[in-house]
Amino acid sequence: MDKRIIINADDFGLCEGVNKAVAQAHTDGVLTSTTIIANMPAADEAVEIAKQLPTLGVGVHLNLFEGRPISKDSCVDCLLDADSRFAFSPFKLSLLSIAGHKIRNAIRVELTAQIQWAFDKALTPTHLDSHKHFHSFPPIFPIVCDLAGRFEIAAIRWPFEPKQLSRMPWPLTGEGGKKRAGLIRTMARINRMQNTSFLKTDALLGVAHTGRIDVNFFKAVTLYNSAVTAEVMTHPGFEDGLDRQQTRLLHQREVELEALCSERTKRYFKDAGIELVHYGQL
Repeated sequence: MDKRIIINADDFGLCEGVNKAVAQAHTDGVLTSTTIIANMPAADEAVEIAKQLPTLGVGVHLNLFEGRPISKDSCVDCLLDADSRFAFSPFKLSLLSIAGHKIRNAIRVELTAQIQWAFDKALTPTHLDSHKHFHSFPPIFPIVCDLAGRFEIAAIRWPFEPKQLSRMPWPLTGEGGKKRAGLIRTMARINRMQNTSFLKTDALLGVAHTGRIDVNFFKAVTLYNSAVTAEVMTHPGFEDGLDRQQTRLLHQREVELEALCSERTKRYFKDAGIELVHYGQL
């Protein structure tokens, strides 16, 4: 069976530099898809860019950790600090979501608002994913599935990265990346037991290599990936305008942009006969 790859850029709308890079990576490179963060400063600009790029698949990058909420409902206040910004780390939110009905309701309300925002901007989201993969937390995943069904969004990112990506002949990754991929892989397995209706891919590539994706990584994707349908997660951007408190990926974003637009990368995919698609084309 012919292989299909989705190459997605997370963080669309984070800032002007990320928006510019996403547009360039699609127009001049191999990027096929992106996910927009509704509550970030450059989200409205991202919408306008997306409308000028009809071949770019656009999903929603759900976010409960950065900035202020979209929802004005007072029930969301339990997720916020004294400055009305999201208060919790991924670890703490995951623990609170297990036992707290009030927390889960607030999460549902805010995520509903973020998805509705995209529709209000005349976008038709191809899929849902999330900042720091929190949608894969087992108590939260059913909420995201319910919302996908309600809004008739056909796909949710399945963040299952096979173990072999952390081993040779794949490019080397750090211990932190291996541990992160292992934890998310465990949650992804649980998600698959919870609901398979919205899972459209066989693997997510780039979890262990977050912060290390370059041309050699894309070469490895074309040579060693065994999944028939997979998503590659990327974070292109220009360093100017990035807030160091919002993201640990700074110069690396420019490396990824260069790799996405590289003639070598394009040739690797062409020679491998891999079809580049977005979620709306699955």
